[in-house]
Amino acid sequence: MRALSVVIPALNERENIAQVLASVPVERLREHGWSTEIVVVDNGSTDGTGELARDLGASVVLEPNRGYGNAYKAGFRYATGDVIATGDADLTYPLDRLPELLETLDSRGVEFMTTNRLLRSNREAMKASHSVGNHLLSVISRRLFRHGFRDSQSGMWIFQRSVWARLDVRSAGMAFSQEIKNEAHRRGIQCHETSIEYRPRGGTVKLNAFRDGWQNLRQLIEHRTRELAPLVPAPPAVRAEVCSPVSGGIDLRDSASRDLGPAPREVLTPVDE
Repeated sequence: MRALSVVIPALNERENIAQVLASVPVERLREHGWSTEIVVVDNGSTDGTGELARDLGASVVLEPNRGYGNAYKAGFRYATGDVIATGDADLTYPLDRLPELLETLDSRGVEFMTTNRLLRSNREAMKASHSVGNHLLSVISRRLFRHGFRDSQSGMWIFQRSVWARLDVRSAGMAFSQEIKNEAHRRGIQCHETSIEYRPRGGTVKLNAFRDGWQNLRQLIEHRTRELAPLVPAPPAVRAEVCSPVSGGIDLRDSASRDLGPAPREVLTPVDE
């Protein structure tokens, strides 16, 4: 039985979190040979998102430093699966399709797989301003990093957990989505992009198209000009978990080291769709 960790960042998503967790097809994944760990990263919620997720059976990690990237970094530190899958807590990503997506990961023989939402069939699920921004940033990303990813901003990825230790991803906010893809390609990790259904968001939209778009553009330029520094292998995992008496979650701010899997190994040639 292989182990899968599904990492879901959440900020004030109480109205969506039960449906999101229920969409993870745990039994069907088991039939396909996967045990499933669901990790919800409560990124400073004030509406009880973390408490509800814990009551519904998810492992809850507390990351009070707000930011999309901060949440994912905390979730990846906690995740123990051989493979990590991601998706937002707003109902937009098809977590119910994980068995098929994992099969694609295996059949392609790749280490990092990202997803493309920018299809004609998904137009109704995304605001026009967000669609324009996503397309523009994706074009710039392809030009700067010379890869074939059609959707640089997608937040659904499936990758071998050992990959994370081989990346230098620094973004604390929304730019994390593009940086993890660009960094994987830049490091020579074998990559693939597959198309997915993108669904209407539940609850309040938190993305600010102009602010986040400008920050992402700045990050693209910074990342492209950044020296490709050698990575130091992570030390053996030593967790110092602090349980919150309020929510029962796991606070990783005092962790002694990162649990990031094995040390880097030889990288492979990128594969673009």
